[in-house]
Amino acid sequence: MPVTVRIPTPLRKLTQEQDVVDASGATLAAVVVDLEASYPGLQDRLIDETGEIRRFVNVFVNGEDVRFLDGLGTAIGEGDEVSIVPAVAGGARP
Repeated sequence: MPVTVRIPTPLRKLTQEQDVVDASGATLAAVVVDLEASYPGLQDRLIDETGEIRRFVNVFVNGEDVRFLDGLGTAIGEGDEVSIVPAVAGGARP
């Protein structure tokens, strides 16, 4: 199932500077494996050593945070859009 994956600026060096790439898979985990096959190194930036999405990476499927869905088990349908968004830290200075 082809899906569109939006790549954030810090990861574009791995996708030959492409901001949008295509991938396929029935689950988010399968999409990540497909991305890794085409863009080596991407999976290590997204998935930690325990097999979960890294804390500082937010992933959305059709605008929904996968942490509130089924994480890497989130079902992916044809035409869905996956967005990878690095977490932003910081806050107001006193």
